[in-house]
Amino acid sequence: MIEDFAAALPANAWNWVAVWRRNYLAWKKVSLVTILGNLADPMIYLFGLGTGLGIMVGRVDGASYIAFLAAGMVAVSAMTASTMETLYAAFARMHSQRTWEAMLYTHVTLGDIVLGELAWAATKAFLAGTAITIVTATLGYAAWPSILYALPIIALTGCVFASLAMVVTALSPSYDYFVFYQTLVLTPMMFLSGAVFPSDQLPHAFQQIARCMPLSHAIDLIRPVMLDRPIGGIALHVGVLGLYALLPFFLSMALLRRRLMR
Repeated sequence: MIEDFAAALPANAWNWVAVWRRNYLAWKKVSLVTILGNLADPMIYLFGLGTGLGIMVGRVDGASYIAFLAAGMVAVSAMTASTMETLYAAFARMHSQRTWEAMLYTHVTLGDIVLGELAWAATKAFLAGTAITIVTATLGYAAWPSILYALPIIALTGCVFASLAMVVTALSPSYDYFVFYQTLVLTPMMFLSGAVFPSDQLPHAFQQIARCMPLSHAIDLIRPVMLDRPIGGIALHVGVLGLYALLPFFLSMALLRRRLMR
């Protein structure tokens, strides 16, 4: 069994780039539409909630509500972009189009494919999150010089949620099952993790749950940077996000090997 798992690991440090490049070339034809689509949903939240509730809420944690919300929407956009890519697009390449099957007849391994898919999903998350960051900074809701420090955090957030979504992709028999993950996991996470309102206003039990959620750690890194404030507990937040990126990656490879190689 150990030998079988080892055979599924990435063959070398660069094979995954071919998988990433294949996805990039397919996406390039519809890149503008995709980027605008990724911008639309978080911007609706930002201006709908930010301007509407912002009048009633006032300042939150020393910042305007729309500036507070902007940081949350950056993290949410990275989460959504990487998740949708790994769920629907990667599942199509694996199941419907059988692109993965064709790749496995070449020198790439299953690990190369999974790593390439995760890297591509993280790239899309980076593009989506960066676009939101630039828009909010242009409108004056984020500090211009310090937003550069948010970019690697956005990429890491994309890796985390791509890795988690790959486990769901490995387990799902069809597209219909993805809605359970979106409704029962992602939506509650968005509201519990401090994206829309401070999580310290939640009951104590929910605060403890929120601290275990990856989105909460991503927001705790992104928000201070966008508001030009010092970040507390950087090592803890990065360490937790790193674990959320690595552990599901190995789990998804084991599940996918069982699914594809049987």
